[in-house]
Amino acid sequence: MRRYPVKSMLGEEVVRSEVAERGLAGDRARAVLDVTTGKIASVKNPRLWRGLLTIEGARVPGDEELSRRLGREVRVIDVPPADAEFERSVPEQVLAEGIEAEVSHTVGTLGGASPGGTFFDFAPIHLISTSAVARIGALSPRGHVEAVRYRPNLVIATDAEGFPENAWTGRELHVGDEVVLKVIVTTPRCAVPTLAHGPLERDTEALRTVARHNRVPVFDMGPQPCAGVYAQVLRPGQVRKGDRVRLGRVTSST
Repeated sequence: MRRYPVKSMLGEEVVRSEVAERGLAGDRARAVLDVTTGKIASVKNPRLWRGLLTIEGARVPGDEELSRRLGREVRVIDVPPADAEFERSVPEQVLAEGIEAEVSHTVGTLGGASPGGTFFDFAPIHLISTSAVARIGALSPRGHVEAVRYRPNLVIATDAEGFPENAWTGRELHVGDEVVLKVIVTTPRCAVPTLAHGPLERDTEALRTVARHNRVPVFDMGPQPCAGVYAQVLRPGQVRKGDRVRLGRVTSST
């Protein structure tokens, strides 16, 4: 179980957490603002912001030092600007041209399926199954892949082969004795899993393998390389590492 105190920086493992409508306590509580553009810094644009993945979100330097390290004037904020935007580089172009190339990007707004005032790209909970991680690793030329590359909040232990969470969309997940999540969509992957994460070196196969073996329709975007799912919180409570997870009923759309 992991939270990411500052958006796009390295996360930290927790053994228990309160889970509310805004996700795990302390998750994406702050973000880095690009002073020049007014956009939220996101490692989804690796040319500009891959340096965020060298910084522990629980130990953030001051704005002046952070700006020096990132090569741009930035400040850390705890309230998003109105209509806050971030850039997402086209993953295929990043793979083809490299992380230092200036490639095409799309511009997104924060929190399409999250409460207002949060720094989530889309939904407040992201999870992935152990089956999916094992499958990606088995198919990768490296022979393994690290779950942390996909930046999940929860890694769900599963026995099924392949990508079982593809079939969870619209279902409830009961986590422990209290928390109920609603799975809303599979997670389309960007270039982030391919990047160096702290001591982990770059691994382009973390995306290439997914693109070859698990393309899933996402909203109106057509088939996308997916690993994991996004979820909302239907019932808050406390979760603990090792809690039993049960797949529940199909929920009505909201």
